Amino acid sequence: MAITRGARGRRRCGHGRNREWRPRCSLRISARVKVFGPERLQKHLDEHGVQIGVHRIKRLRKKLGLRCRQKRKFKATTNSKHDLPVAPNLLNQDFTATAPNQAWCGDITYIATDEGWLYLAGLNDLFSGELVGYAMSGRMTKHLVMQALFRAVASQRPVAGLIHHTDRGSQYCAHTYRELVGQFRMQASMSRRGNCFDNAPIESFWGRLKSELVYHRRFATREEARRAISEYIETSYNRQRTQARLDYLSSAAFTQRYYLNQVAA
Repeated sequence: MAITRGARGRRRCGHGRNREWRPRCSLRISARVKVFGPERLQKHLDEHGVQIGVHRIKRLRKKLGLRCRQKRKFKATTNSKHDLPVAPNLLNQDFTATAPNQAWCGDITYIATDEGWLYLAGLNDLFSGELVGYAMSGRMTKHLVMQALFRAVASQRPVAGLIHHTDRGSQYCAHTYRELVGQFRMQASMSRRGNCFDNAPIESFWGRLKSELVYHRRFATREEARRAISEYIETSYNRQRTQARLDYLSSAAFTQRYYLNQVAA
């Protein structure tokens, strides 16, 4: 059987359809490969009309010389050497939640800038992983964690009984902070001494923030870091970053789906 010149060209270059989407596919992989693994990247591309297999993504990623951003080791900053009262561990590493605002995990981390450290306090919802409240400052004080809590309550309006879990840091054990937790009718819960696994959800978020943003930037000022981190939290993480455990939805979309289902029920 004779093979036409056009057919030979298609065999060498692939079908026309592949030639059309290959550049678009490469661009999308370049944009997301640094934070998405092959399976999650495939879901993301499928949502944007690009049909491609996981193995092909791996091949293209290797060809383009692209790799996922790697996590660095965690460095603890908690000061639990104090005589302040400590709350019991109500979660006991059970991080399951069936609805938004049943339990929040809170913690403080730090970001290096040329001006000095920038401290970030945050609270994330165990149901969706959404960071519901955060605050940043050049000082690691109880006022920093209080500001994060105020913002979380203002945005979520949780009902009484929410479990508020943190480590045993002096900022969280301070009388004024614990009093504030009580005023919001929350149940205080704290990790065991020196056990970061008791607060794994927020520790995991810090890891993502640093591996996807902080470790790949040099911030000249605290303000520059503050703007970049705010954009990452409010846009990239809460509204765009999909998670396998959330049926490949973002935290905000997963929460929205829950409330829509409640209305429809």
